Amino acid sequence: MNKPVLFRKRLIPEECVELKDDILLHRDKETIVTKWKTLKPKKTLSHGISCYFLERGYKVSKFYDHENHIISWYCDIVSYEYTEETDTYIVTDLLADVIVYPDGFVKVVDLDELGEALEKGLLSQEQLKTSLRRLDNLLNLIYRGAFSGIQEYINGCEEKCGA
Repeated sequence: MNKPVLFRKRLIPEECVELKDDILLHRDKETIVTKWKTLKPKKTLSHGISCYFLERGYKVSKFYDHENHIISWYCDIVSYEYTEETDTYIVTDLLADVIVYPDGFVKVVDLDELGEALEKGLLSQEQLKTSLRRLDNLLNLIYRGAFSGIQEYINGCEEKCGA
């Protein structure tokens, strides 16, 4: 399996980082699954596994601590650009995030950054609408009890690939 070039583009703070150390576990037309260690050392977060649901517009990550215990499921609302010639994905974080804790508690975070990014011209009105629609779709999936399917998919990739 060829490894694509993955970039994480953030609007706040503004940066575009190649995820060159991420390990590709799976890729098809709809998903990319990677395992990774944190780019910058964190007190609790050590490593994780992420699944980019390309057409759905979100990335779901399973966060682990230094003792390999699950911290949470972290869901980023994203968009992406793909360049076939170089097999490169630039995944842009559209700021709205959802955290799902092991006990099932759901928290929506970083909505203030949407307004800030719009005010500063870092985010277009179209991107704002896209972010809110994708956030709504993800929350509806969670609230109707279907998030377990995403968790099972990621857990299956993790087990299959020995992540």
